[in-house]
Amino acid sequence: MALETSAQSPAPVRQIANAIAGWVERLGAVWVEGQVAQVSRRPGVGTVFLTLRDSVADVSVPVTCSRQLFDGLNPPLVEGASVVINAKPSYYANRGTLSLYAREIKMVGLGELLARLEQRRQLLAAEGLFAQELKRRLPFLPGKVGLVTAPNSAAERDVLDNARRRWPAVAFEVVHAAMQGTRAAAEVMEAVARLDRDPAVEVIVIARGGGAVEDLLPFSDEGLIRAVARVRTPVVSAIGHEPDSPLLDLVADVRASTPTDAAKLVVPDVHQELSGLGQARLRMRQSVRTRVEHEQHRLDALRERPSLADPRTLIDDRGAELTALLERSRRTLRHALDRATDDIGHQRARARALSPLATLERGYAVLQDADGHVVTTIDSVGAGAAVSVRVADGRIAATVDSTVPDPAPHQEEEPA
Repeated sequence: MALETSAQSPAPVRQIANAIAGWVERLGAVWVEGQVAQVSRRPGVGTVFLTLRDSVADVSVPVTCSRQLFDGLNPPLVEGASVVINAKPSYYANRGTLSLYAREIKMVGLGELLARLEQRRQLLAAEGLFAQELKRRLPFLPGKVGLVTAPNSAAERDVLDNARRRWPAVAFEVVHAAMQGTRAAAEVMEAVARLDRDPAVEVIVIARGGGAVEDLLPFSDEGLIRAVARVRTPVVSAIGHEPDSPLLDLVADVRASTPTDAAKLVVPDVHQELSGLGQARLRMRQSVRTRVEHEQHRLDALRERPSLADPRTLIDDRGAELTALLERSRRTLRHALDRATDDIGHQRARARALSPLATLERGYAVLQDADGHVVTTIDSVGAGAAVSVRVADGRIAATVDSTVPDPAPHQEEEPA
């Protein structure tokens, strides 16, 4: 029933809210189609919160469902999925909000497709095919670039033209393959394997100029993903600029947003490299010039030292020192000789003082018999014996006429 209200008799807010809640309750369960814009799973809560958005108008409504219903979906429900929900509308008067409590959820169309791709992505990621440590670095300047693309496509022209514009000498090995349709995945796999067998190819680019999600399905094919993961050559994925990127972007070593971007990634820009070389040359020249100037300053400082400015100064100084040492040694030797001479004179004087010759020089003589024995008593010779007398300057030969003994040595004279 319609509420009867007027400016003089208005209805309070709570009455209007309750009336809306009653009308919504009478609506009963409905089937609603939309796109899942947001999924919120709170730990420890048995309810999952979704946001369902209209695919045409800018309208969205919150949806709640049980965790059992959400976890039982196969493939899993992901954001962006298009779904059909059987739900009971509810209007919360206290907050003035409308929500749907989902009793059944079915994924349809593109949403179901994205959900299946998400399930495949999770399975391949669990195997480690997308691991970051498996990614290989692209060569700085590949000798040959392998390109897999559709024949006479804009992607082929973009890659070739931009790459040759950046580095004119770059070589390409182009292998054409279907980039859309049922044969696309198999042909791309065959092309990648062929390029990987060529030892001259150092990087492989798989290029396509974008497209709808359905058109890009071959590049999420599980066989192609595994084939790319097995190749030894680095792979660049340049499938386009769709927000929903294919799984090839995850397994490739490098992802390019467009074929043009792929050309920029695989070869350097010759003008930038020449500019970099020029700057490097300038820096090296400056470095060498600075080093030479530094060493020149050191040489100048060394040359200004007295020892190098006039090397004879060192010789003169050492010569003066040598002369002084020589003179000192001569004086020392002379003094030593003088002291030794004095010592010899003193020893000679002592020896002469103790020598028998000195005694002989004072008038004494030494008497020896014919055998050379010194005669100390008269009993040693007799009359007629030949003797020799040793005086200070020679010997005198003589014959003994007679011997006269001395009186007794201690005989005292008798008193007169």
